[in-house]
Amino acid sequence: MDITQADPKGLIRESYQIEGISLDECRSIFMDWALSLPVNSDDQEAIRTVLLAYNAPQDHPMSVVLAEGLSRAGETPARRGGWRGRRL
Repeated sequence: MDITQADPKGLIRESYQIEGISLDECRSIFMDWALSLPVNSDDQEAIRTVLLAYNAPQDHPMSVVLAEGLSRAGETPARRGGWRGRRL
């Protein structure tokens, strides 16, 4: 996957250029970025591509968010609560 496919709107690139960006702001940008990916794309490959392409410091808030995205890939979603979760 090339960088134009992995970051089609340049959201991740722009987040690295915002001085003093917070972790919460990066999470919001990450959500927008994830929703802008093509439907059949591999999210994990896209995350790896932007991490390699932008080569940003590991302590940058966006790098932290992207690393969380990689580490949580294999987790199973939690059960929904309420009557929807108990419905057969």
